[in-house]
Amino acid sequence: MHPPTTPSRTPLRRVSQGSLFRLSRSGAYPNAPHGLGFMEPAMSEFLDETETLHNNLEGMRQLSDSLATFNESFASLLHVMNMNSLTTDWLQAPTDASFFLMKRRAEEKALAALEAIRAKEAAAAKAKSMTPSTSDASNLRDQTGITEVASTSDVKAGESSTAAAKPVTKKVVKGKKPKMTAKEKKERGMELEKVISNLPLEFRGSEPTLRKHMESVIEGIWDTPNKTVKLPELIKPPDLNQARVNKCLIALVNKKFVVKGNTTGTVLYSWNG
Repeated sequence: MHPPTTPSRTPLRRVSQGSLFRLSRSGAYPNAPHGLGFMEPAMSEFLDETETLHNNLEGMRQLSDSLATFNESFASLLHVMNMNSLTTDWLQAPTDASFFLMKRRAEEKALAALEAIRAKEAAAAKAKSMTPSTSDASNLRDQTGITEVASTSDVKAGESSTAAAKPVTKKVVKGKKPKMTAKEKKERGMELEKVISNLPLEFRGSEPTLRKHMESVIEGIWDTPNKTVKLPELIKPPDLNQARVNKCLIALVNKKFVVKGNTTGTVLYSWNG
């Protein structure tokens, strides 16, 4: 008979040699509980640490959600501020048109004050001449004929002066365009085409009627003194009504060709080029 052979075994690893059973029954821990009982306090501590880790991860998740909400809200605010800056003009300082309007307003006030003083002096002189003194009362009847003749001549002179002044007033109100040479017309047409080429597509030919209205508005601004007008001065019914004029002016203001001012209480549109 062959002697019994011992089966070969794989050598225990270092971790296996320090197994739980060996640790529980080793001489280093003589009071250790039998079996796996000594793992209870270790597992309890491990459970506490795991719960703490879970709470920390939950806090991190809530912080991430809060940051995501804040980022979305802040991004919306920045987008709205950007759109507002692109669609709204905020004039931080007076332009050249503001100083020009202020100077013209001061001149108009000075002229109005001078006319008021002259009218007051004329009224005082007229009242003084209509009140005769005691020494001149006896000669009043002798001068009646002369006074009537003078009054008639004054009336005729006043009528003639009024008639002479009427064409000038009519010319100012209508704002008749001065005649231009062929060279000036060509230069104006080139400048007008240059302005319209920078406007939105609807003014560049997609709508011929709208392009015609835009040309009328631009020429109306150019033909006024100092190239400054009010909105009613550009209205020419029935084709060029207030709504169409306002639409053309909005396009010109957005492209910086026209400056809109309200320093005098009245909205004025000045050509900026």
